[in-house]
Amino acid sequence: MDENVDFRFKVIVIGDSTVGKTSVLQHFATGVYSAAQQSTIGVDFILRFLDIDGKKVKMQLWDTAGQERYRNITQSYYRRVDAAIIAYDITRRSSFESVPHWIGEVKMYGATDTVIMLMGTKSDLCERRQVLFQEARTMAEKHGLLAALETSAKESSNINEAFELMAKELIIRNSQLALSSGGRPGGALHSTPIVLAPGSQGSEGGSNRSKCSC
Repeated sequence: MDENVDFRFKVIVIGDSTVGKTSVLQHFATGVYSAAQQSTIGVDFILRFLDIDGKKVKMQLWDTAGQERYRNITQSYYRRVDAAIIAYDITRRSSFESVPHWIGEVKMYGATDTVIMLMGTKSDLCERRQVLFQEARTMAEKHGLLAALETSAKESSNINEAFELMAKELIIRNSQLALSSGGRPGGALHSTPIVLAPGSQGSEGGSNRSKCSC
């Protein structure tokens, strides 16, 4: 099956401990939500094959531990990935305040053209929100990230959309690289980030799942 894919991408998912990285990845891999997830030890990964506009894409997704004691292990993987998704918990402001640190890590240890996406988790807990979506949007614009979006593994909201959006961007960049003799084009392909509002186009059913505007 691997021989028949058109594109192969490696994506690392990073962020503070317990923000829900594993729940998001497990839902993307299996379509199932589990409330009982153990903290990741070091680095783990899953594989998922996608069909994007008729192109077969193999995505290798690295799930990383957020604890400080595993940072050296995580940093060694930045050089091997095409993209990074930085996750924060919308109900825990400290995890959002750590986002600039994670952006800095990717830029320090990763390739200069690593695509970065900002992902808020646990959007089903809107009543406990500590981070406004507009703040995430401003953060993405400030740092030139591909997108700002919010997800809920529990409600199947924006999970598939997040990874499909990343895959489409990577296809565009790699297709341009193949056509260019001078290598991959520098800078972002989008002058402004793509922004998905909270609850837009849930992963299942395609309906708007926004419950509140907080």
